[in-house]
Amino acid sequence: MALVLHTYKGNKGAFKALVAAEYAGVKIEEAADFQMGVTNKSPEFLKMNPIGKVPVLETPEGAIFESNAIARYVSRKNGENSLNGSSLIEYAQIEQWIDFSSLEIDANMLKWFAPRLGYAPFSAPAEEAAISALKRGLEALNTHLASNTYLVGHSVTLADIVTICNLNLGFATVMTKKFTSAFPHVERYFWTMVNQPNFKKVLGDAKQTDAVPPVPTKKAAAQPAKPKEEPKKAVQLLHLLIRE
Repeated sequence: MALVLHTYKGNKGAFKALVAAEYAGVKIEEAADFQMGVTNKSPEFLKMNPIGKVPVLETPEGAIFESNAIARYVSRKNGENSLNGSSLIEYAQIEQWIDFSSLEIDANMLKWFAPRLGYAPFSAPAEEAAISALKRGLEALNTHLASNTYLVGHSVTLADIVTICNLNLGFATVMTKKFTSAFPHVERYFWTMVNQPNFKKVLGDAKQTDAVPPVPTKKAAAQPAKPKEEPKKAVQLLHLLIRE
């Protein structure tokens, strides 16, 4: 049985596994005809992940959910390799940066963006706190990258893959050039990585947003459009926001 990834197109959690697969030489098939909100509510899917979130990786040994766990599995599928470091300390540092990327960057980035699209209540103080926390994380990352090409060691590791997939969402949605210019080493790192063949094959041509989405009006927030009436771009961005 091949590895089958259940997800919708454009899911950043799925990107982590797919990029890792490119580096590790692992073949992954994406489930055909997956429909978010339909497939993931089916009894068959809920047996793989009881709370119905995506992505889910179906393997010969059983299903795996949570995107970082899936990426870890994929990175080791063909045996140990440089994605996981060459020593115990490098392995621990990779895990450290994966946690950092998830908790300090991704979580705060989503707190900033989700309310802007109207899929969470907007609060100016909450947004200010999220942006402040995100800046703190980016400042720490920027300091580390001032003297390091990669997060750990001298080649791409799983830490880079997870971090870049998270940053890619931020660059595409809320992190304008005006915002990221304060973190030049993060910018250099991001654009260098997304243009490497294995990243580009999965992510395509990365782009940076020109503007932060406006705060939705109270009327729009109180009366969200029906799914079929939502603009196509908004639907695609909502898909990016669904936590894996």
